[in-house]
Amino acid sequence: MQATAYTYDPDTRTGQVLLDDGTPVPFDAAAFDAGGLRLLRPGQRVRIETEGEGEGRRITLVTLHTF
Repeated sequence: MQATAYTYDPDTRTGQVLLDDGTPVPFDAAAFDAGGLRLLRPGQRVRIETEGEGEGRRITLVTLHTF
């Protein structure tokens, strides 16, 4: 699934992405670390993997979107 980076805190390695429908979804340090990234800037397109549904949905991986 693709999304756009919305917020990112380099100290905690946490933040939020916006899904294409505008829904913000938070990610934790484990999801950020799983993608092997060192930095994330707001506006970057990312690829995410999630688990769960609705309110229980959580991001398990954040990495850069490549074409």
